[in-house]
Amino acid sequence: MNQFENELKKDKFVCSECPKCNKLVWPPSNFCSGCFGDVIWRQVSRNGKLIEFSKKDNTIFCIAEFENMIRIMGELEIGTKKPQIGQDLELVKCNYDIKGNFFFQLK
Repeated sequence: MNQFENELKKDKFVCSECPKCNKLVWPPSNFCSGCFGDVIWRQVSRNGKLIEFSKKDNTIFCIAEFENMIRIMGELEIGTKKPQIGQDLELVKCNYDIKGNFFFQLK
């Protein structure tokens, strides 16, 4: 299990970043995909935007983008709001069992 998965288990959304290339490494890895150097791990902002969404039964799934680069899929809780592409959202919970699980809420 890698650092990304371990942190998800603690409800922490992290990503690896290369200090040499000054870029996020996505998908997260222990080495930079550009220079193959060592990376540091840091928190990712939990504020993102809605890229795409779809509904099946009573569940809404979406793709959310964070820090203008990281895109992840998860469940979207909309409450009384109607989702719109480009709308601000927040990652309210993440975890890991067999795979990463992400839960978002519209702002």
